[in-house]
Amino acid sequence: MEALNQFLPLALIIVVGYFFMIRPQMKRQKDEKKFSAALAKGDKVITKSGMHGKVVELNDKDASCVIETMAGKIKFDLSAISMELSKRLQEPAK
Repeated sequence: MEALNQFLPLALIIVVGYFFMIRPQMKRQKDEKKFSAALAKGDKVITKSGMHGKVVELNDKDASCVIETMAGKIKFDLSAISMELSKRLQEPAK
């Protein structure tokens, strides 16, 4: 019984850590994967570095895309596109 009382706080810390840290991160990764898979030509996006542009080409071989900006066309890795900022860009203005 004493062993159970000593193990119980550790088990609770692990469970709380899972639900508040690990699970949300896994959900976010899953959502980002869906977002990058759903990208299509003509979508307006914002990169994580803050560059705005429109997708003009997608390459599945190396998971990259070409984005047209006001300065020209630039090739980015799909992981460089910000899901949160790009979704905010797609929402209608309030």
